Amino acid sequence: MDRRHSGGSSTVGPVTTIPALVAERARRYPDAVAMAGPAGRLTFAELAEEVAAVTRAAMASGLEVGDRVGIWAPNSVRWVVTALGMLGAGATLVPISTRLRGAEAADVLARSHAKAVCTVQEFLGRDYPGMLAESGVPLPDLEHLILLDDARGEGDTTWDISSWAGFLAPGTVIAPQSATERIAEIEPDAVSDILFTSGTTGAPKGVLATHRQSLEVFAQWADAVTLRPRDRYLLVNPFSHTFGYKAGILACLLKTATMVPMERFDTATALKLIETERITVLAGPPTLFTDLLATDHDNYMLGSLRLAGTGGATIPTELVRRIRDELRVPFVFTAYGLTESIGVVSICPPDSPAELVAGTVGKPLAGSEVRILDRDGKDVETGEPGEIAVRGPNVMLGYLDDPEATAAAIDDGFLHTGDIGTLDHDGYLRVTDRLKDMFIVGGFNAYPAEIERILLQHPDIRDVAVIGIPDERLGEVGRAVVVAADGVTLDPAAVINWSRSRLASYKVPREVVFVDDLPRNTGGKVLKARLREPN
Repeated sequence: MDRRHSGGSSTVGPVTTIPALVAERARRYPDAVAMAGPAGRLTFAELAEEVAAVTRAAMASGLEVGDRVGIWAPNSVRWVVTALGMLGAGATLVPISTRLRGAEAADVLARSHAKAVCTVQEFLGRDYPGMLAESGVPLPDLEHLILLDDARGEGDTTWDISSWAGFLAPGTVIAPQSATERIAEIEPDAVSDILFTSGTTGAPKGVLATHRQSLEVFAQWADAVTLRPRDRYLLVNPFSHTFGYKAGILACLLKTATMVPMERFDTATALKLIETERITVLAGPPTLFTDLLATDHDNYMLGSLRLAGTGGATIPTELVRRIRDELRVPFVFTAYGLTESIGVVSICPPDSPAELVAGTVGKPLAGSEVRILDRDGKDVETGEPGEIAVRGPNVMLGYLDDPEATAAAIDDGFLHTGDIGTLDHDGYLRVTDRLKDMFIVGGFNAYPAEIERILLQHPDIRDVAVIGIPDERLGEVGRAVVVAADGVTLDPAAVINWSRSRLASYKVPREVVFVDDLPRNTGGKVLKARLREPN
């Protein structure tokens, strides 16, 4: 039986590039508030002016259409302005998580052949230019390092370091008309961004997405979740992630909603911002909401909230009920997607019953098609589990410089997600398991092979396997099953501490156990199911 489901269809309209959308919003809604918060307020006209200044500065710096530009910085107004301005210059964005250490970030920059990187001098006590310089990773393509904070741009590196003011100044000699002409050169099907996601081999893969599909997918997303003009959206999710960048910045531009960026999530600060900025929309991983619920929130006025969104991990029905009852948010949606699906496969509408919101990931995105396949690639019966495959505008262009991996992931236009799920008679999708070993830590994907690759660099670790184990707050965390080198006695805390300087915090194993040997099959593959069995 053919088990598939398609949504309806809609279009973005004549605006098919992100820079064109910025300009169009400034023309049509010049006085509407685009950005707000402690850092200040910008109308759409003012936002477009600041974005254009970045575009001219990028042109003055010698950036050409198609050049790659990394952004390794926390959420801020300047992140948004810089990203949109670089896109206006025809650059391809390479967003990088601030959770990554120097070597990890440098690897992304090297793989993407980035010509420039926009970062900050310091965040949470870490020197970002210093981490890059000390990474030991060659970056022959990198010419410019641009600071988005107000640091002076001094440092002993091999790159030209520009302060924010120093970066913008040369752009003043570029005529505004030249920037307008540059924007007109950008093709809708040009690559707008490369978001890196680790694969099961442990090597990062760059996912290519175009302007046209990013706008089309998130126009559909914004409609489905009922984002509205003049909504005030607290942007907590990192802009380095699709959830923050596209379901945040792009969605707000598409719907003329107000962006309120938050540098890092803190419950007290978030509650204060919800009250003072009259936030109407809040989205994030389940841990964000469990943390808010665990905090004394009765003294805050949260009545402006109307819409909450979550996903990326198992959602208990009770959590949906508590968001509606205790935080008094009437509408809650969940969604499912992966970087390779431009962030979205399906959405459960915000007015659905709590059991449906928690128990399913909704219906496929309008204009896309989902199939549930058996191991032979054939459709399974309704309600039977199989691999989730999706076809539509929400399928990546491919992996950067990796045609073999692209061909393995996309077959006849269908993206094989590596996730196991079911489709019911009403077209609702449930994700029941994962083909891959990936586990989700507080909404962030953690890939065992990548973590294992790093742990094997430890001089006293002979063999290692990483699995996800349940965690009450984060959903899952990593457990490293380690075989120590002969004659060596390792301390679990020391291994964890060693990992912290080499891995993003969500990748660091929370538990280390020791065994004499890892169970393997005849082909040498570790039998991870056996590692998950109770002792």
